[in-house]
Amino acid sequence: MKASEYRSFAEAWEARATIRTRPRRLVEDDQRLIYPLSRQPLALSASFQRECPQMRDFVLVQSLYKFINDVVIFETEIVDRTARRIAKDRFAVQFPFACRYDAMTVVVDEDYHALVAMDFLQQTVALTGVEPIDLPGEIELSRAIPAALSQVPEDLKDALELICVGIAENTLTDDVAAFARDDSVKPSVKGLMADHLLDEGRHSTFWARLTRIYWQQAPEQDREVLAKVLPVFLEQYLTNDIQQAFDFRLIDHLPVSDAVRRALREEVHGLAYPINPQHPLLGNILRFLRSSSMLESACVQDALRDYLP
Repeated sequence: MKASEYRSFAEAWEARATIRTRPRRLVEDDQRLIYPLSRQPLALSASFQRECPQMRDFVLVQSLYKFINDVVIFETEIVDRTARRIAKDRFAVQFPFACRYDAMTVVVDEDYHALVAMDFLQQTVALTGVEPIDLPGEIELSRAIPAALSQVPEDLKDALELICVGIAENTLTDDVAAFARDDSVKPSVKGLMADHLLDEGRHSTFWARLTRIYWQQAPEQDREVLAKVLPVFLEQYLTNDIQQAFDFRLIDHLPVSDAVRRALREEVHGLAYPINPQHPLLGNILRFLRSSSMLESACVQDALRDYLP
């Protein structure tokens, strides 16, 4: 795709963006789950089921708080930063006005998502009386993007940032879609995720198109430099360290013996996925690399040979 071929989604944004069309989501006081059990294996572990099943709702509420915290960090500290610089034409990669206008709608959407998430957190605290435990101050991308950027020359940092954010936005879309389909959770939670998904589907396409525009005009030597650093990014992005540290902190808040706490920690430690072609997020990442045309390049195929099925 050439930059001149880009078509803005401004009309679709005006007609369907959640900030334009969706009501406030109010959390229900019902018997449904606040967070899917499938997304918090700690609550399904053998030791937990045997020793403290009555703590299920506490664990799920805290897991929702972490999810919301992650969303706020991702939207306001990662995506907002890149999209805002593109919108204001302060990005090393030059894009036409239509791209920059759409980038500003992404800024509006992402900040709105963060606001809605914070509102939902406050509602949940008021409903349950459960305050958040100490939440992480960063997400995987907070480490992965700087680690990757440190490996490339200054003139390629913005291009690499574009690619990293594109990968993350396309991965998040499928993640939110799975959340939105779970019938075990409260309708307000499903609605919250469905609203988010409506915007993220548009965003994922936006980032794939911008990456495609950049990649197809990038010199081969730049492509090779960028391709070589992709494994650095993926190793940090696909790690389970931050989630595991949170789960350990959660275990520390459970009213169980030290022996049970050790058993729970061992079970949680065994939940991490190896970073290889079987990692559940890798399919989404490879799909983005195909849609952005990056995977057509031999240098990318070579750099990711350990990740390809």
